[in-house]
Amino acid sequence: MSLHRVASLETFAILPSDQRSRRSSDASARSRKLTFNPLPQEWDPPAGLDQLHAVGAFEVPRWKRLLQVAAAVFYCLFASGVVFGYAAIKPVLKSEGAYKDICSAPGGLVNEDTCIEIHLNLMFTVAAVATNVAALPIGAILDHYGPRVCGVLGSLFLAIGAGLMANETRLPFDGLLFGYLFLALGGPFTYISSFQLSNAFPKNSGLVLALLTGAFDASSALFLVYRIIFQKSDGAFGHQRFFTVYLIVPVVIIILQFTLMPSQSYKTVGELVEEIEEPVAEELDDQVDEETALLQEEERQHRADVIEGLQNVLGSAKADKQAKREERKNEISGVWGVMHPHTAWEQIKSPWFILICAFTVIQMTRINYFVATIRAQYEAIFGSVEKAAEINEFFDLALPIGGILSIPFIGMILDHTSTVTVLACLVACATTIGVLGIIPQTWAAYGNVCLFVLYRPFYYTAVSDYSAKVFGFRTFGTVYGTIICLSGVFNFSQSGLDFLFHQTFKGNPLPVNVMLLSLGLAVGLGLVGFVAMKAKMIRRKMLSEEAYGAFSDPRWNH
Repeated sequence: MSLHRVASLETFAILPSDQRSRRSSDASARSRKLTFNPLPQEWDPPAGLDQLHAVGAFEVPRWKRLLQVAAAVFYCLFASGVVFGYAAIKPVLKSEGAYKDICSAPGGLVNEDTCIEIHLNLMFTVAAVATNVAALPIGAILDHYGPRVCGVLGSLFLAIGAGLMANETRLPFDGLLFGYLFLALGGPFTYISSFQLSNAFPKNSGLVLALLTGAFDASSALFLVYRIIFQKSDGAFGHQRFFTVYLIVPVVIIILQFTLMPSQSYKTVGELVEEIEEPVAEELDDQVDEETALLQEEERQHRADVIEGLQNVLGSAKADKQAKREERKNEISGVWGVMHPHTAWEQIKSPWFILICAFTVIQMTRINYFVATIRAQYEAIFGSVEKAAEINEFFDLALPIGGILSIPFIGMILDHTSTVTVLACLVACATTIGVLGIIPQTWAAYGNVCLFVLYRPFYYTAVSDYSAKVFGFRTFGTVYGTIICLSGVFNFSQSGLDFLFHQTFKGNPLPVNVMLLSLGLAVGLGLVGFVAMKAKMIRRKMLSEEAYGAFSDPRWNH
């Protein structure tokens, strides 16, 4: 899953024009709200407020908003990213004989162990692809029907998935594959629909997003906890019983959706400000009847209520101060707004998109391939099942912890460093991980795991941050959704990599790892070089425009 964090869920472009920087002077012409809808606005106009009945945070009691955030964090912890705990549940499924009936049949192309390994990894690959591709329809559903519909759909998918996993031995088809697929679909429906809760507390929106992101990262530990229980019970608490008990989770989510959670999204600060800025229709005194006067008074009162509500939810911090902070972040980026004026199709055809998409495809494939094959790789590298199991267990624990620990550092890096620096860090980290992954030393293996669990959330977040800054909020759903969708589809190449690893290279993981390392480094260097060149050109252009503006100032002519 890759929708971790965007630098800002909306733009605060509400300063008077004379206070705005030159680069943000056209911000009012752009959408103030980030949308996950994958369809361009000209194809699919956004639903109006009358249809969605969106509300401002100040219209809902504070205690209820707190409970909504707590509930979302709770069910995201148990539902949003559980399929990414695959490395923890894989040994359980293998020990319970998953796919043994299929792979023990004579005449197979590969041996039984390799066959089981490939089938289980395919189960995870399909789930990873579904998680990414699902972001496309979820965006449209969320924009048109609100978070409650998304939450209910997510809980239904989770229930179907858990039911299939619990009864897979009784089904005439592959219950594990389809069960894991539905669990993967349920995750993003519950997680993405929770993002709008950051608008329930505009003053602390970053904290809310951090809590939700932390819950997503920690959710992969659910299968780790289950594996420990499985081992402590000597296999008595099998996966059928576990997933039967897990059915409680979607039931609780549905109950919360209809009793506590909002049916529609909270309005962003930008949307509330738009209501304030809309002019009140004025009529000539001799044309104003009693009904028109009452309507005008209601509109003025509503505007006054919105202003008062904004002051309450934002606290002492003024909106213009927040706008200045956002502008400062955008200026630090060095490339903010470079593709904002262009259509989604023009953006997708540009090198800005092609390079980040290619880099994302390679890195996402590397990440999910490592998650799926970590134990098998280290069994081959060290020639020891016990050592590989120890590294796998360390990885299962480090994955959720690393995701949580990295949250504050990710935000600090993205907000205070240029986009070129961020991309260079990504390429450097990816290369270091690749090198550590081919060194047959224990310290390298643990160092690889530690760096990987920190890099994974940093990478996903940086891609979404790059998309928002370069392509803008107006086309975010289309452009970012396309990147993630294509990356998900190309994740099917994991099955081919599995075959190369187990059959072509006779269980030697080094050739595949070197190939992925080389591709990632080549594309990464191309991406960093292109963005660095463009950032330098933008900076030169800005300096020349400032110099021209200074010399054309009338004061210099005296």
